[in-house]
Amino acid sequence: MKVLIMSDTHGREENVEKALAREGMPDHVLHLGDSEDSGAHLRSLLTCPLEIVAGNCDFFSDLPKTIVTQVGGVRILMAHGHCHFVTLGLHDLAEDARANGCSVAMFGHTHRPVIKEVDGITIVNPGSLSFPRQNGRCPSYAVMELTGDKVQYEIRYI
Repeated sequence: MKVLIMSDTHGREENVEKALAREGMPDHVLHLGDSEDSGAHLRSLLTCPLEIVAGNCDFFSDLPKTIVTQVGGVRILMAHGHCHFVTLGLHDLAEDARANGCSVAMFGHTHRPVIKEVDGITIVNPGSLSFPRQNGRCPSYAVMELTGDKVQYEIRYI
């Protein structure tokens, strides 16, 4: 099973389309906020399930601020991150994941990709497909691949 993870597209979907062309149609897509269109265009591109949370730039959106979901047996907390103060650290996010019985927490907001363990929780930020802020400023997304009971995460760049 392949899960495409993205965030901070800010209404600019050209790199979303490039990621989909590169990866093929995934089995599931998780968007971690700041889509700025409530995922309408994204939904039109997909034939797989899409889950999407609201980011701090998703004004007037009825999207949820967090989602707890199960994908391929992995329980995931999805959040944009601004309500978890991720710019100050990832412990609040990890604690919220643990409190919700999740082994993984995914977030956006910082526009910087990261995969790491924090307090026993796998933390994934795919970066931004539209406005990257890490060194080199390459648009990025993440892929979660599940094979049997093995789960792998990878940051990929456009």
